[in-house]
Amino acid sequence: MLETVAIPVWALIFFGVFAALSILERVIGPSFRWFFRKRAEHIVAEVNKRLERPIEPFKLARRADMIQRLKYDPEVATAIQQFAGEEGVREDVAFQRVERYAREIVPSFSASAYFGFGTRVSKWVSQALYRVRLGAFDEGELSKIDRKSTVVFVMNHRSNMDYLLVTWLAAERSALSYAVGEWARVWPLSSLIRTMGAFFIRRKSRNPLYRKVLARYVQMATAGGVTQAVFPEGGLSLDGRIAEPKLGFLNYIVSGFQPGGRDVVFIPVALNYDRVLEDRVLIEARKAERRRFRASIPVAIRFALRQLFRRLRGRFFKFGYAAVSFGVPLSLAEFQTAHPEETTEALGQALRARIEDIVPVLPVPLIASVFEDYNGPITRDNLTEAVKERYAALAETHAHMHIPRGDLEYATEAGLRMLLLRRLVIDGPNGLAIEPDQKPVIVFYANSIRHLLEDAGISAPHPTDPA
Repeated sequence: MLETVAIPVWALIFFGVFAALSILERVIGPSFRWFFRKRAEHIVAEVNKRLERPIEPFKLARRADMIQRLKYDPEVATAIQQFAGEEGVREDVAFQRVERYAREIVPSFSASAYFGFGTRVSKWVSQALYRVRLGAFDEGELSKIDRKSTVVFVMNHRSNMDYLLVTWLAAERSALSYAVGEWARVWPLSSLIRTMGAFFIRRKSRNPLYRKVLARYVQMATAGGVTQAVFPEGGLSLDGRIAEPKLGFLNYIVSGFQPGGRDVVFIPVALNYDRVLEDRVLIEARKAERRRFRASIPVAIRFALRQLFRRLRGRFFKFGYAAVSFGVPLSLAEFQTAHPEETTEALGQALRARIEDIVPVLPVPLIASVFEDYNGPITRDNLTEAVKERYAALAETHAHMHIPRGDLEYATEAGLRMLLLRRLVIDGPNGLAIEPDQKPVIVFYANSIRHLLEDAGISAPHPTDPA
């Protein structure tokens, strides 16, 4: 029994690796998981001390558990039976589809990634590219929101920078869970976004089984008190205007709402920029009548390196101002009582109106509107006068305007400098005029505040400014 037994080297290596994996799984693995779980709980506890709305347990649930809960939800089970019957497939095949949808939708939130990395990077990038300003903000109204209610930030969608701006500015209130479209489903961006608590949605999917799985996740998150951020337009604005709301997401919330239970409070958010990074891409997409454009990592890297090179050479200029306004909250319980019929449609229009009312007026959009309305060149003096006239008219309607240094002449020069640097406007012998092939870009920025100008009575083109 004590004799030496010879075994092949490959067998020795095999048993050695097997033993190491067993030790790792049975002994070291649980210890590591316990350590990191305790660390995560400590981070969440510390973060919750400074948050106005603490992170809800639903958001901290393990992703695998949430997927299981979604797969075996009674309403999803009914949808599986109906789908199998209509499509003529076995229920186990339909169930596998549900599992795939659930894995695609459910995020894997990490408090340390969100607050330790996400919000810091969001702040750094936002301030590196823009002069960020807070527009309309009523602390009194926001402080009245019941802490037990679910808060949903409802925003216009101007740029993918929207995510960074709102994440940073709302960081002291709560961790936001974004509904993210197909554009972000590229590696490694998708993994990072999922860790930040965002969930992916197929905006154009008409698959009833997929829509049911998505609806149930949204309803579970809402009932669990998860603070969410949504873009009712369903995508980036292709022409600069705030588009008609797509009601799918809002309908999920309204249809799952239980009167007398946890209230849902919508906070309108409006964003505007002196420069939208994707402006030309969006304009081309509108011209081609298609919306199929996805995030390109190589293009983003080239853009970042180009800006870094300019900074090193001392030739980098920030992209002007970016502003965010927060409007008056809207309670779903109160709104449903006042609008018992067609609640979702009325809610979408009410939220759109509130967002439009608080869109920040910035120098570039204001000056762009002047150039669009003039039929020919305009002198600098007449440009300044036109800006002053529009400012006075907008002030009468209580529009939210950011005037740098409180000086309209400086604001005009700051906005004009941006347009000249981008060669959207040329300074010729007869005065300032739009570069002929750049008019769509000028219109794109003017459109962001066109509804405010119309409310102020400025809708007809201005007569040609004499040379």
